[in-house]
Amino acid sequence: MQHVSAVREPLVTGGKTLHDVTQDICYQVEAKPNIRWMAALSVALFFLGIFFYSVYRTVWFGIGEWGLNKTVNWAWDITNFVWWVGIGHAGTLISAVLLLFRQKWRSSINRAAEAMTIFAVICAAMFPVLHMGRPWLAYWVFPFQNTFGSLWANFNSPLLWDVFAISTYFTVSLVFWYIGLIPDFATIRDRAKGTIAKFSYSMLSFGWTGSAKAWSRYETVSLILAGVSTPLVLSVHTIVSMDFATSVVPGWHTTIFPPYFVAGAIFSGFAMVLTLMLITRVVFRLEDYITLEHIALMNKIMMVTGSIVGVAYITEFFIAWYSQVEFEQYAFINRATGPYWWAYAAMMTCNVITPQLVWLRRVRYSIPLTFVLSIIVNIGMWFERFVIIVTSLHRDYLPSSWAMFSPSIIDIGLYLGTLGLFFTLFLLFAKFFPVINMAEVKTILKYTVDNGPTYNPQKAAHATPAPQPAIHGAPASAPVNYNKHD
Repeated sequence: MQHVSAVREPLVTGGKTLHDVTQDICYQVEAKPNIRWMAALSVALFFLGIFFYSVYRTVWFGIGEWGLNKTVNWAWDITNFVWWVGIGHAGTLISAVLLLFRQKWRSSINRAAEAMTIFAVICAAMFPVLHMGRPWLAYWVFPFQNTFGSLWANFNSPLLWDVFAISTYFTVSLVFWYIGLIPDFATIRDRAKGTIAKFSYSMLSFGWTGSAKAWSRYETVSLILAGVSTPLVLSVHTIVSMDFATSVVPGWHTTIFPPYFVAGAIFSGFAMVLTLMLITRVVFRLEDYITLEHIALMNKIMMVTGSIVGVAYITEFFIAWYSQVEFEQYAFINRATGPYWWAYAAMMTCNVITPQLVWLRRVRYSIPLTFVLSIIVNIGMWFERFVIIVTSLHRDYLPSSWAMFSPSIIDIGLYLGTLGLFFTLFLLFAKFFPVINMAEVKTILKYTVDNGPTYNPQKAAHATPAPQPAIHGAPASAPVNYNKHD
């Protein structure tokens, strides 16, 4: 009995042709905004207004507007900063690492993930800049000679490492994202009918001609940028974790933080990619390009990284017990059973227990369940950062310095406002830029497209195989040994 391997589900469905790809993806750029997009943008702009008001209060009246106190002096802003940097991680992973590993399924989602990275880093940068109190002096964090005296950046501080790591990460991600857009900008330029649109996309496409030399250089630059970007996936959140790990605060001073933070960043980043992709495929009717196979593969990565995060949680408790350090043991007992037990319970439920549902195929391939799960994961990852920061600070070495933290209305406004900033930028990007990489989807179209909506992978897997052609006189029904040398 001859074994027939199961046929993989296609990455592009609906029997699409090269022309269909161009038409479907360009349509959302060329058509007038639909009511769903305008409604979503209105909600995002409302929260963006809250952001501007909160920034005004912070800058005009100072960071006393926040709910900080002398003990928990980093709470809300650094929680949101780390959360946003983590969300930006999946874009570089999908773009760079999966490109180097030649994973074809990245083609339909890499552009939106790259855009998500850039917008998330912009939101993250808001918090340390505002935390300075005088944002107009933010350039002082860069190590350059100045005329203000002996001011110089402290190279021993991981906060300075953050400046270099995140600025490099943002710059490389921006260049990678824009380089990938150039061929598609040229396609829209050639289709544009309006004078303003034609001029705008002509400027954005940098005179792209589509010649063999242009494509060769495009692919070379993409691989170089992918190689440069790959270490950033590990370095950026490793350095962010060192903001905590280099201190002597109980619950922070641990060497597990770098890999633990990197896994958590990829975990939360893929959750946000899933949230955005599921919305995008419905709003712009891109179900044939962002398929169930894409969703299932992203779910698998989210499940693996979530499991790594769960192991890290358990390891932290074990090391605290094994160290026999009284302060370290108390820090973790206080996390689980102290005044903020509810935040710890939310973190464990959302990040460790809920993602294990992805083991079930029914959940992995379900769009509603995946959408809910992705939101739950991002809620859990926010609580993780909150738990790490607040529970370690509000019960310090001295009981006389113990204090509870409560966010102010401006704190909450800034967080909700950055969500508004993020979704405003993403919605504008999705409307005026091609949200799917047409050029890359066309390269995989030949061997990943199905024959239409009647495709059934289970049926194909159990179908009777066609007779083998006769080779060198072998009968048509006989199995052929392709490894045998004549």
